[in-house]
Amino acid sequence: MSTTALPLWRRSLAPRRLPGPALLWSLGALLLVTLLWAAGQGAYSLPLHELPGVLLGALTGNSNGSGAELVFFNIRLPRLVLGLVAGAGLGMAGALMQGLFRNPLADPGLIGVSSGAALAAGFTIVMGNAWFPDMPRSLGSWTLVLMAFGGGLAVTVLIYLLSRGEGGTRVGLMLLAGIAVNALAGAGLGLLNFLATDEQLRNLQFWLLGSLGGARWSAVALVGAITLIAGAVGLRLARPLNALALGEAQAVLLGVSIERVKQIAIVATALAVGAVTATTGIIGFIGLVAPHMVRLVAGPDHRWVLPGSALLGAVLVLLADAVARTILQPAELPLGVLTAVVGVPFFLLLLRSAHGRRL
Repeated sequence: MSTTALPLWRRSLAPRRLPGPALLWSLGALLLVTLLWAAGQGAYSLPLHELPGVLLGALTGNSNGSGAELVFFNIRLPRLVLGLVAGAGLGMAGALMQGLFRNPLADPGLIGVSSGAALAAGFTIVMGNAWFPDMPRSLGSWTLVLMAFGGGLAVTVLIYLLSRGEGGTRVGLMLLAGIAVNALAGAGLGLLNFLATDEQLRNLQFWLLGSLGGARWSAVALVGAITLIAGAVGLRLARPLNALALGEAQAVLLGVSIERVKQIAIVATALAVGAVTATTGIIGFIGLVAPHMVRLVAGPDHRWVLPGSALLGAVLVLLADAVARTILQPAELPLGVLTAVVGVPFFLLLLRSAHGRRL
């Protein structure tokens, strides 16, 4: 039933959609405020009124080498930029998957990129010295990042190949293949946990729980470049995904190449989530929560859902990271734990809402 067909008293209570441009401007302003607030949070507090002086000193070359400047430019700023990039990549990837599966409960993890990255990272931490003794020496700290990124892409390719049928890629089959491969990856991680030494087990668990604590400019530049490319590709799918929401048959009639859209969406998601996960570890539920919240506010048009999800994803990761590094000072709460604590209740509410609509 349309809103105009409702009685006047019901119509006044019906949810109103926020126009797409207004949504993006609002989220952009919220992201700026979040960045300024998060910049001052941490074991070393940076008052907001000191930040302009720190930034101005760096821009004019009048840096005095104070503790505030060293903390901000060497620790806090790369962490903020990595959080922004990670949240944007996860948010847009979630929007792409929800549009591809035509289901608001879809998540980037369905195509196996997170579990593949986790398995490859776990194998590198536990078995790397025995199987590839020369690799850590030649690649240094990039060994884990590159292995995790490659593992995520490899598992995504495997799931894609398993979902191929006579008529092209079957989304339902992809979902089932993703569930099976994710379960297999989980079993592999369980075996690695069993084989790991105490030190290896701590390193593995720290990586699996997710954190922005290892942010450095070289990693930020790499993840930022990959995520930017994936985001630019993903934004071009806005209109095809709008057509796909009507059904595959209708999309074909509108001139959409369904198989090409599926391939591009999967590649963009795998690149973004693989790069983020390889650098930060697993940060769950951002790809589920951000697109759904944007869709509730602005409607299902992917021209606004895709960029809106990227902006809101960045806001959520920055907020979660700021809380994670301050709530248990001087210790730091794993970022993945905090996002799960918030994301799981939201996911259950989505399930309840979907069940109620079917009834």
